[in-house]
Amino acid sequence: MDNFKIIYKILNVFEKNLDVEEPDWEDVTPQKLNISEVLWQNLIQMLIKAGYIDGIKITSTATGTYITPINPQITLQGLQYLEENSMMRKAYRLAKGIKDITPGI
Repeated sequence: MDNFKIIYKILNVFEKNLDVEEPDWEDVTPQKLNISEVLWQNLIQMLIKAGYIDGIKITSTATGTYITPINPQITLQGLQYLEENSMMRKAYRLAKGIKDITPGI
């Protein structure tokens, strides 16, 4: 699966959990996303560094990196990312649809 699709899916789950008092984060586990633990950890760390998600503690030790959700949530910047990519996807589909029905463009 494309990394950007995984990122979009993770952020989408975080957005849906905004209105839930005790969210179930099962949908963003590496197993549910069908990716390796290493890729999942790297993507979560990227999302935190980019300011898209917050409320997650990262601890690095000699035995590995541990990600602990404290109060995980999407940030305003993460919401903007979702909105912009949603609009871009719609525009792409519209442009592709126009090209498909208009030969020669």
